[in-house]
Amino acid sequence: MAVKSKIERIYSVRRSPIHGRGVFATKRIRKGDTILEYKGKQSSYKEALKRADSDPDDPSHTFLFELENGTVIDAGIDGNAARWVNHSCSPNCETYEDDAGHVFIKARRQILPGEELTYDYCLTVPGKLSKRERAFYACHCPSSKCRGSLLVAKRPRSR
Repeated sequence: MAVKSKIERIYSVRRSPIHGRGVFATKRIRKGDTILEYKGKQSSYKEALKRADSDPDDPSHTFLFELENGTVIDAGIDGNAARWVNHSCSPNCETYEDDAGHVFIKARRQILPGEELTYDYCLTVPGKLSKRERAFYACHCPSSKCRGSLLVAKRPRSR
């Protein structure tokens, strides 16, 4: 009789000091290693906005990941642990998209067991936000280089 070997994951999900849940390394992860895929339902951004918020008490909290072609992955539907990877202004991970429209999270540097996995969300929101609306996107990362927001800074227009 064959013995099934248990595949040990290199990450676990647990409470995060940054925000809610987080994903933490359980083993050393080498720079450049792909850690996990960002999974969920793919749809147009317009269709995704028609669905209920992932957290009705916090409508700015989202599991939407926009692809290069403008479609989005909604990890609130059929998502996986990748949806719990938090933002940091000094991240240890980054995302990349393959030719088939799959998004992956990989290590930017060596990550030690116990470290929380993070990437820069570089969020953009259409239109102008009020001060109150902008506060919904406040960053809580522990980075000394924290820019204070999950939103990417808009570049000034060139003249």
